[in-house]
Amino acid sequence: MKRLLCIFCFLPLVAFPQEESTVQKEFMGVMGYNSGQIVSLAEEIPAELYDWRPAEGVRSVGEAILHTASANYFFGTMLGATIPEGIDPMSMEKSITGKENVIAALKESYAFIMEVGKNLPSENFLDEVTFPTGDKFNKRTCMMIIIAHAWEHTGQLIAYARSNNVVPPWSKPPSEVSEGE
Repeated sequence: MKRLLCIFCFLPLVAFPQEESTVQKEFMGVMGYNSGQIVSLAEEIPAELYDWRPAEGVRSVGEAILHTASANYFFGTMLGATIPEGIDPMSMEKSITGKENVIAALKESYAFIMEVGKNLPSENFLDEVTFPTGDKFNKRTCMMIIIAHAWEHTGQLIAYARSNNVVPPWSKPPSEVSEGE
């Protein structure tokens, strides 16, 4: 019986070719999914709420989105990439205004970090990087930190949206979803 169970469990693994999974592909998949959610939420939030902040001294909606974009560039440098000319992650939160410009910056930052992750050679995964805080990580761990950071700020934007009666597009009942979504 055990032999029969093993055959049924493992036969599909050897009988059908499996797509090779790599850290790079997994990173691309998770970041692609995250970017889809955060971009769709940024698009759903009305432009007049981009200056809204939950309290004094806390990032506004637009600043939170731009913080995510800025971080994508910062983390790219931790993986060895060079920030594209004309982009200053340190000033993005204060220098980019208008919903369309904020969303464009977000999309560009995701394209950048996903390209960096896709092209990071596996043999460099264990290379050590030092964050400005002094913390040391290898590049593979840095990729996981990038993912965690992206989801952290997706959650922040969900809270901001819900505080303003904006429902994330993926949470709407089917009757409220338009054909284009």
